[in-house]
Amino acid sequence: MPAKPERIDVLRDLNFGHRVAEEELKDLAKYFVETEQWRRIYSGAVDIVYGPKGSGKSALYALLLDKTNEFFDRGVVLISGENPRGTPVFSGLVADPPTSQRDFVSLWKLYVLVLIAGILEEYAPENPDTKTLVQALAAAGLLKKGRSLTGILQAAFDYVRRGPKSVSGEIKLDPRTGQPSGVGATITFNEPSAEDSLRGHTSVDSLFQVADKGLASLPLVVWVLLDRLDVAFADSAELEENALRALFQAYLDLLALEQIRLKIFLRTDVWRRLTKHGFREASHITRHVTINWDKPSLINLVVRRALQSPRLIQYCEVDGELVLASTITQNKIIAKLFPDQVDIGPNKPKTFDWVLSRTADGTAENAPRELIHLLNATLNAELRKLDLGSPEGEVETVFSRAALKDGLPEVSKIRLEQTLFAEYPEVRDKLLALQREKTSQSLDSLARVWRMPPAEAAALAEQLVEIGCFQKRGPKEDPEYWVPFLYRPALQMVQGAAD
Repeated sequence: MPAKPERIDVLRDLNFGHRVAEEELKDLAKYFVETEQWRRIYSGAVDIVYGPKGSGKSALYALLLDKTNEFFDRGVVLISGENPRGTPVFSGLVADPPTSQRDFVSLWKLYVLVLIAGILEEYAPENPDTKTLVQALAAAGLLKKGRSLTGILQAAFDYVRRGPKSVSGEIKLDPRTGQPSGVGATITFNEPSAEDSLRGHTSVDSLFQVADKGLASLPLVVWVLLDRLDVAFADSAELEENALRALFQAYLDLLALEQIRLKIFLRTDVWRRLTKHGFREASHITRHVTINWDKPSLINLVVRRALQSPRLIQYCEVDGELVLASTITQNKIIAKLFPDQVDIGPNKPKTFDWVLSRTADGTAENAPRELIHLLNATLNAELRKLDLGSPEGEVETVFSRAALKDGLPEVSKIRLEQTLFAEYPEVRDKLLALQREKTSQSLDSLARVWRMPPAEAAALAEQLVEIGCFQKRGPKEDPEYWVPFLYRPALQMVQGAAD
């Protein structure tokens, strides 16, 4: 039996993975645990996946695509409607976007329709429905060579921008049958009149019916997956709202189809912004799930990642597979990794609760991203201490109290600068004005710090509550605005209430 490894060897072998799913696509399957949420997504019962930033939406998106062959065996073809990494496809619209929500609906539909046509061409090129669909799209100039996602989007956008060709010309009849011949080069976004139909005009919705019929004959179901929408439209709140309202309208319009499904992955805060001023269609969106992480699921995530280290398994003297089968043994691994408390005292939290409180924002929601970041920052801090020859003292666990505290400032800084400042640049100066201030603020104290009337301070404070930088406490008539632990180190804030 191999000797129990030293603590330093365990630390050097540990790796909690990347905090961003796009950077660990090859390893996601090793970390993955099947939850009820995943089973609903996998079965097809869910079309819309909501989740806070860093909650794992992109991980689920990547895992679905990783199981493309498995889905095909079930008769389901997966299409990625967005680049998993790099520049988002739809970000190209920011400089010159569609001028109306209606145009955006048309754009979404044409984009998806061309993706569906590619599947029909691949699996049933001689199918009459395939030929009808491809002929219509080609005549309208929507099928470009190469068909990259960016190229498909640009062709669809060009068509929407120039508008369907005007109705003109005579009806062409087939000399053999006397019936109207072929499919015209005009795809309309409303149902054409009887006369226009005879001229060969066809609506995009009728072409979806053709595509649906063609897929049913195979039979195949197509899921078109859309993620990273918050990144694609991040530079313009108005564009984001128009684009996403249109996407959900297109989703509802296509919901009656049997063989075609849009699968949309969206941040909960983006959805809240979208519905803040009313969104009548929202009540019809029922096939959805919200990703939630509770304490047991986060413990499972940490243990699952930690057990990728063979030396940790030897150090803890456990069977890796048996550990994951029991919450009791998972908690034992947590006890081997972390000291009982970071701050010692009868009223102080246990270490994992301390970790959760330090990685939650003002919504009190925990997400894997900051948790993984803190674990990696703690690991680096611990190794740095040992590399410099710092004595281990009485450390009996893999991580020490000091390293956990040392890891937090990096997490706080990255969260503040790369999330809050990046996504909400308009609040940057106001947040920086809170440096070295107390962690609990009243409206009067905020008005003084920000040098603005109380009414304006109240509006700004509510915005910061909405984005998770403040937590609102106390009575409605005299609220207290409490800064979460997550942001305190980066802002060098001082514990206590402002005078």
